[in-house]
Amino acid sequence: MPRPDASTTAVGAVATGAAQATARLAEAHEAASRGDYAAALGTWMPLAQTGIARAQSNIGACFANGLGVQPDGALALRWLTLAAEAGDAIGQRNLATLYFKGEVVEANQTAAMRWYRAAAEQGDGDSQDMLSWLLVEGALPTDYAEARRWALAAAGQGIAASMTRLGMLYHNALGVPRDPAGAAEWWRKAAMRGDADGQAMLGAAHYMGAGVSRDIVAALAWLLRSQRAGSRLCLAFLPPVTAACNAAEREEAERCALVPLPPEERT
Repeated sequence: MPRPDASTTAVGAVATGAAQATARLAEAHEAASRGDYAAALGTWMPLAQTGIARAQSNIGACFANGLGVQPDGALALRWLTLAAEAGDAIGQRNLATLYFKGEVVEANQTAAMRWYRAAAEQGDGDSQDMLSWLLVEGALPTDYAEARRWALAAAGQGIAASMTRLGMLYHNALGVPRDPAGAAEWWRKAAMRGDADGQAMLGAAHYMGAGVSRDIVAALAWLLRSQRAGSRLCLAFLPPVTAACNAAEREEAERCALVPLPPEERT
């Protein structure tokens, strides 16, 4: 009987080990999802110590957020750096967020951008969105073309905040020609996904007739949705739009604002 050669045996062992690690990660995720972080950490720790980057990332996130352990910035930084340097996209995003928030380590937008970019280049939508935000509104020099590139990538994954940002870029002619209709369409996409700022801006667009037909009822309905969802962008528009409506229009807008949004659309 032929004997397997060493390479076949090694590949089989690696595959078996990877499958076992994946199964244990799934068990830990299930424990964490029900709030049992002690059990999750008990599974993640030995995996992390053998170099499993996703486990390292999860442990770092627990130390950063005090999940099952006391918050510890030094340990959060240690574990997340290990995961990020190993190439784990979630670890890179978590490390970037650690530097961005500056709650348990000193804030560092340069480091945050570096790690958001690393994760974004691996296709992580949340990192693409944050990188886009930093390139528009962060403390570092702006780059509207690059911000648009990453916002488009995140929007392609259904991230509504990036859709709203794209609307802002087109509305304010930031790195692109001014395009009110394009702006309103991106705000509509974001609004339909429940993004409060996108709803506010779509309401404002309907009020002013900028890129869409002027529709006072639609304007007030979107602004009311936005207010309920906590956007501050709606505050400047709500008083004049409400005053411009008669009683019947206000009643219709309030009714429309309570209708559930349809399932998410694709871009």
